[in-house]
Amino acid sequence: MFKIKPRQLVIPAMAGLSLLTPTLALAEELPVLNSGDTAWMLTATALVLFMTIPGLALFYGGLVRAKNVLSVLMQCFAITALMTVLWVIYGYSMAFSTQGMEQGAINLNTFIGGFDKVFLAGVTRESLTAAIPETVFATFQMTFAIITPALIVGAFAERMKFSALLWFMGIWFTVVYLPIAHMVWGGDGALMWDWGVLDFAGGTVVHINAGIAGLVAAIVLGKRKGYPTTAMPPHNLTYTVIGASMLWVGWFGFNAGSAVAANESAGMAMLVTQIATATAALAWMFSEWLSHGKASVLGIATGAVAGLVAITPASGTAGPIGALAIGAASGIICFFASTKLKRALGYDDALDVFGVHAVGGIVGALLTGVFAAATLGGAGLAEGTTIGGQLWIQTKGVLVTLVYTAVASYIILKLVDLTIGLRVTEEQETEGLDLSQHDERGYIL
Repeated sequence: MFKIKPRQLVIPAMAGLSLLTPTLALAEELPVLNSGDTAWMLTATALVLFMTIPGLALFYGGLVRAKNVLSVLMQCFAITALMTVLWVIYGYSMAFSTQGMEQGAINLNTFIGGFDKVFLAGVTRESLTAAIPETVFATFQMTFAIITPALIVGAFAERMKFSALLWFMGIWFTVVYLPIAHMVWGGDGALMWDWGVLDFAGGTVVHINAGIAGLVAAIVLGKRKGYPTTAMPPHNLTYTVIGASMLWVGWFGFNAGSAVAANESAGMAMLVTQIATATAALAWMFSEWLSHGKASVLGIATGAVAGLVAITPASGTAGPIGALAIGAASGIICFFASTKLKRALGYDDALDVFGVHAVGGIVGALLTGVFAAATLGGAGLAEGTTIGGQLWIQTKGVLVTLVYTAVASYIILKLVDLTIGLRVTEEQETEGLDLSQHDERGYIL
């Protein structure tokens, strides 16, 4: 995501400016509100929230068994509420505070933001980030902090206690999401920002982060009762396709909104998002068709999500050629990761969070380093940076995220398990989480 440090609308120091031209100097120094940019970012913010509730909730809800549909909807809804409150109290400050940061200097604020913006201190009606109100920027970023932990839900669907989920997500948000977001998007002085990692809209921060956390959670909790010998088909693919369609539409806010303006960067981000998503949907569909003899609606919908994931980090730098390549690669690779790799390794990633989000995010993050090059139709690399050099930078960003998130997620899960327990009982799992955790039914039978 193209990030700009939040700037306050205050009168700048006048030292060195001619007393004869104070009005001109102020006009050049002060950020100015742009109503067009603001209108677009208000829309983009609503679109990204729409991705979680109802988009992701329906997508996941249709994929689980009928006795667990409400549990998934409840988890997505509760995460939306919890992350909102935590973001206001300290999340925005720890992710985007620039206090103590200096380009090239390594200190605590290289890895995590400060506390000068807790409870959104200083975020007023008048404060601006770029040419939009900081209130809008903070809310836009809040929606990213909401959907990232919600994505993890699909990996351990149908077997985690609701109380454990709330504790895990709250701690994971604090210990994992906020540092990764700060290191990638925090500005001059943040670790991966200074490295030059390209992540326009969250391939690393959102998808690799959530995907590897999901894999660790699935392994720590263990397999669902009866997996893999008992058939566990999706109970309502209609919900899943509706949810995937909502994700596709909402993703334009996710990617094009990351320009933080209604400009040429947002326009290209929208175009390449559409191209990559369509290409990945077809690539997954044909891969499945060749492998299994038929094309499924679940396959084409999941392939579209894989394409959305993979183009996310590249949406601000790739061109149409890059979008086609990234879409095709993600559709094929994520298909095999979610089928053959999953079966070979035997882990129970219930809704393929690792296979789609982690693998798709890795494919996209690495190919961002290739297709950002102007010679391949991209926006161009930093001066003096080759494709090989950028690819190495992207690889470092991926590796840091994978290792840090995997280790931290494992520790958090173990701590929650030792204190209140992670998993429902066998009887509760058989009964279904709708009744055992919420005393409600998704359907009247």
